Amino acid sequence: MAAADDSNSYNEHDDRVRGPQFRNRKGRGQFRCRMYSGQGSRPRHRGAYGGGGQGPRGRFEDNDGDVAMNDGNSQDGASHRRFNPYVRRSRRGDDRISQDRGSDGVGGYRGRGRGRAGGGAGGGQRSWFKMTIPYGKKHDKKWLLTALQNRCPLPFTPIHYHTEGNRVQFYIDDSTTANALSKVSRRITDTEGYKVTVLMNPSPPPSFIHTELKPEDLEHLKRCMAKRFDGSQQSLDLNNIRIDPDLVSQNIEVILNRKNCMQAATKIIEENIPELVCLNLSNNRLYKLDDMAELVNKVPNLKALNLSHNELKTERELDKVKGFKLVELWLEKNPLCDHFKDQATYISAIRERFPRLLKLDGHDLPPPIGFDIEVTPTALPPCKGSYFASDDIRILLQRFLQEYYSIYDSADRQPLLHAYHDGATFSLSIPFSMQNPSRCSLGEYHKDCRNIKKIKDPTTRFRLLKHTRLNVVAFLNELPKTQHDIASFTVDVNTYTSMLLSFTVSGVFKEVDGKSRDSTRAFSRVFIAVPSGNAGLSLVNDEMFVRNATTEEIRRAFVAPAPTPSSSPVPTLTAPQQEMLSAFSLESGMNLEWSQKCLQENKWDFNTAAQIFKELKAKGMIPEDAFKK
Repeated sequence: MAAADDSNSYNEHDDRVRGPQFRNRKGRGQFRCRMYSGQGSRPRHRGAYGGGGQGPRGRFEDNDGDVAMNDGNSQDGASHRRFNPYVRRSRRGDDRISQDRGSDGVGGYRGRGRGRAGGGAGGGQRSWFKMTIPYGKKHDKKWLLTALQNRCPLPFTPIHYHTEGNRVQFYIDDSTTANALSKVSRRITDTEGYKVTVLMNPSPPPSFIHTELKPEDLEHLKRCMAKRFDGSQQSLDLNNIRIDPDLVSQNIEVILNRKNCMQAATKIIEENIPELVCLNLSNNRLYKLDDMAELVNKVPNLKALNLSHNELKTERELDKVKGFKLVELWLEKNPLCDHFKDQATYISAIRERFPRLLKLDGHDLPPPIGFDIEVTPTALPPCKGSYFASDDIRILLQRFLQEYYSIYDSADRQPLLHAYHDGATFSLSIPFSMQNPSRCSLGEYHKDCRNIKKIKDPTTRFRLLKHTRLNVVAFLNELPKTQHDIASFTVDVNTYTSMLLSFTVSGVFKEVDGKSRDSTRAFSRVFIAVPSGNAGLSLVNDEMFVRNATTEEIRRAFVAPAPTPSSSPVPTLTAPQQEMLSAFSLESGMNLEWSQKCLQENKWDFNTAAQIFKELKAKGMIPEDAFKK
């Protein structure tokens, strides 16, 4: 078969192969070679670059022996090809690069997966990759890195950015980031209309990573750090140490984002100033904190850390140093600061890692909620008496509680039916305890306890609720018989409207029968009531919490009225006077001694005594002892 005209032919007939010729097909049997040789053929080009001119890929060909730029379809029959980043992937689906072992580019590397470094990298947990940009030298460094970052879906920090010939090269120590960066290739167009190519090659760790500083360099660094140490504050300032004149004059390059330099600084700190309190590492181009994690156990007293003006991309880097018990931290001018939608989210994320933090980026933070913070003890305000919201509610609740607890403390609680609504609900709870219920002093209440911290089953929770007033009062009749100390009561109105009243009653009582006779308990009951006939209340919800009384509560409970300062003996109080005394103590919040004194001085006129009490209290003339029960 005659060859076609030179102007139209791309291939020539090989006379060694007989039989019909079909372009782009291979022979069978022993003929498993290409049927058309590539000798003398012209390269194929697309678009406006046809006709044998230099194609767009040809503009990026690198002839200095680093990367072969052919497209993997060369027909020259050569068996020894160099590493080709554009080679077709294997059909096996395991992301294996089809590459001859005889190639001299990467020593027969076959990359499986994304996180494996080749060529005996030996980089520990890191996988190193050399990123190469052919003809990148002509681009401005800032423009090039900004363009790459804008296209790359993951943030990256170029390590050891440098030029070699016309190429730009730098290292990436993360396989995922390197792969993402390589996919940016030919997606950026420069000002001249050319595509920017990004090549990725597995690489051993750069030599400077493991090169230790020379002994004389370490000595210079030690003297430099001593100059920057303030013994009075136990503070070390390593801000921008790479341009320290003492180091620059000796041609010593200390870059703390390199492992060898950070390890050298860490060793000097450990051996000389382990009691360090403040450390300034700002302006050191730190993009990861892996190498700084060793400091956590070596400077346990560190309270203030300055990491501002670095290149930390994410707050997750702080997890590596969250062992520090920091109270002050600076992070401003790091890329991670731009990832938060507002200041509150930023503070929350940082405080999650450093819960003791009191100052962030120079701004005071509200004291953290916790019990392990060393803060100045704050005196609690004095306990106030009951809160009724209005006199009408006070009178209503006073009458209701007097009647309710007089029945509750009687031998028969059945009359309490009149206090509850037909659809009333009741629940009982005691403190959560790991003790054996049979050995617990609150054992009689345990079987009916509905403490939802312990009871998780919804069915059990529902069963322990007492529904309807008949069931509620029947259950109250089963509880131990009691005697309440009305004078210990504190009443707080939580919510009130014309149709609803919610209030809490707290106080102490003692059991008068059963196994725990004379045991003093403390209680808190939350009542929700609605109006009923005759200007009364009808309870729709009753929640009771019972616990053992404290020593102080037991000491103050059921104390007999103290004698007045008068020289005459105190007459025995009548039943109405006892009732009036308890009511006055409940309303005023004063203890029984001062309540009785006030009533006696006003001839047991309740309203007059109450008016005098309000006037004296408004003037601050009632001593605090009057409210100590």
